[in-house]
Amino acid sequence: MTNLLDEGLDGLAAAVHRGVALRIVIAIVVAAVGAMTLPLWFCALWGAGVFVGEIWCHFVTRRQFAGERAGTALRANYAACLLLVSCWWIVFGAVLWSSGRVENAVSAIGIWLAVIYHAQTHGYQSRMGLAAGGAVPGVLMLAIVAFAPNPLNLDLALVVPFLILGLLFAGDGAIQMLKARSNFNDAQRKLAESDAQYRMLADNLTDVIALSTLDGRRIYLSPSIAGATGYTAHELFETPTYTYLHPDDAVWLPRAIADMAAGPGKITLEYRIVRKDGVAIWVETTFCRVANDDPDAPPQVVSVSRNIEARKQMETELKEARRRAEQAAAAKSDFLANMTHELRTPLNAIIGFSGVLRVSPRLTGDDARHVGLIHDASGSLLELVNSVLDFSKLEAGAVEVEVRPFDPAAPARAMAALMSEQAQAKGLTLTVQTEGELLPLLGDAGRIRQVLLNFVSNAIKFTAQGEVAVTVRQTAAPGDCGRLRIEVADTGIGLRGDQIEHLFERFTQADASVSRQYGGTGLGLAICKRTIELMGGAIGATSSPGAGSTFWFELVLPRTDEPVTGEPQIQPAEALERPLRLLLVEDVAVNRELIQALLGPFGLEIETAENGQEAVEAMERRAFDIVLMDVQMPVMDGLTATRAIRALPHERARSTPIIAMTANVLPDQIDRCHEAGMNDHLGKPIEPAKLLEALAIWSAPREDADPAAELAG
Repeated sequence: MTNLLDEGLDGLAAAVHRGVALRIVIAIVVAAVGAMTLPLWFCALWGAGVFVGEIWCHFVTRRQFAGERAGTALRANYAACLLLVSCWWIVFGAVLWSSGRVENAVSAIGIWLAVIYHAQTHGYQSRMGLAAGGAVPGVLMLAIVAFAPNPLNLDLALVVPFLILGLLFAGDGAIQMLKARSNFNDAQRKLAESDAQYRMLADNLTDVIALSTLDGRRIYLSPSIAGATGYTAHELFETPTYTYLHPDDAVWLPRAIADMAAGPGKITLEYRIVRKDGVAIWVETTFCRVANDDPDAPPQVVSVSRNIEARKQMETELKEARRRAEQAAAAKSDFLANMTHELRTPLNAIIGFSGVLRVSPRLTGDDARHVGLIHDASGSLLELVNSVLDFSKLEAGAVEVEVRPFDPAAPARAMAALMSEQAQAKGLTLTVQTEGELLPLLGDAGRIRQVLLNFVSNAIKFTAQGEVAVTVRQTAAPGDCGRLRIEVADTGIGLRGDQIEHLFERFTQADASVSRQYGGTGLGLAICKRTIELMGGAIGATSSPGAGSTFWFELVLPRTDEPVTGEPQIQPAEALERPLRLLLVEDVAVNRELIQALLGPFGLEIETAENGQEAVEAMERRAFDIVLMDVQMPVMDGLTATRAIRALPHERARSTPIIAMTANVLPDQIDRCHEAGMNDHLGKPIEPAKLLEALAIWSAPREDADPAAELAG
């Protein structure tokens, strides 16, 4: 019952309410015309019945006509009214049909068909309207024709089928209209739901959706525009699209959008707009060209904009944080450079003079032993400085890996030769063994040797008796590479599992007693780990307390057919047999005295200068075979002095080797020395062997030497 009395009946009731007065007039006219052939009393009675029904209809359709919803009872009341009024019209036709006059029978059929076809309107509105206004009156019409008196003796076999045919046509039309109405209602409902969803999205989106023409005319703005800009959509519709752009963006943005419309059809831009309160904010907008139905109309552009002020603020803060971090890193580097210089400068004298005194025949007994202790202690202090410097360079990413052909066994053999005396002093056996075919590889042999040196040094330090064994193993790896694994095994004190977990962390010892008993900074293994990882390898250790330890690392390196060339071995004593004229530029008197003491036995002619200005003046006066140049000096530093010497007009100033002799040993500091025109670099504390080696290399006869320049001195 509820489905039959649907909301469509309310629409029908509202429509019927409008025609009550007209239908009453029509009923009066029909009753008056009918009185010409029918009894007056019947026509009056019928007219009164129609009048009452229409008045009834007027009262039961007022709420629907006013747009209010009707309940089930009111809808049923109206359906009953519609049924009775429609049937009352059928009864009027029945009296005409039975009157015995031909014209009345024709009029009856006309009235019946008019009522039935009028049901199509009812059917378009409601199924109940179709039943009450058409189906029931139609069945009543057929019953009257079939069973009422037939005074004209008409052939009902001909009349009834045509009436049924008319009834079927009217019913089919009403049903089709009802289906169309139902489909229309469904479409309207879906459209309303879709519109409600889109409106809900548009009303609640923080992003602004807009549609405009390329020439700046606005077509659509989502309600979120008010929250984003402070302007209402109505205010913005009265202005061109680009009115509220920031002045700095007002020129390039429209041009970029025009280029987008003519080219790729989509672009995302960041720019600023000025809000209604005068505040400029950053927005990010994606512009997309859309097709226009009218080919002559300007292109349309859909844009989706969002406020990115917070992101821009974050970017600004990140840039500022990065700037501060870079400043802090620079300050850290400067501090490290200064501290390295300040530590190495006195160490240069301590290590140098203690080394000279240690081999002096004039010192014996306790004095010689005390000097040896000073030399060893200063060497430990230098090792600490070097470790901190190496770790800082690795942390800063300032270490570069050299790629050269090398023999995989060479670093291990070189390290064993260096550490064999230390191992023998403790009564330990140091061995190197290889497994598998060792083919030449491309890598940094120097850094591999540095890691091995740390491993073997630790193994000797923590092993009281037994042996230290170095094993070099090479296996095949994908991509024509070799997997190099080097292990250092000892028979020392060993470690627990929980100690190994933190062994490669900086400033970490196995336990607190280790640093007291054996010394060390806890940086060596951390440096090894970062060095191996820098070369793309892996590092680790296995150990058991009291059973020794095995430290290992693995590297996958390319194989090579290039010949492995060793570093040239120069015998400084032989190379310095010929006399050299040396200019020593050093502001610290004790360092000048040290270099003169180290080189005194070789018969060199040494002239000194206390700053860069004196060095330039000395180079103008005479020729030298080599210049040893400090960097940090008063009056004129070594870099400035080197540039000034290279700018002197005579050839000898441009060709004389200049060797930096400085405590500035960071990579960028060494690079600055070469950029200034220096040929080589010696870091303080000065090692006598390296000093003599450098002098031997740079004093060797050169093919480009100018004899005239030599004689000019």
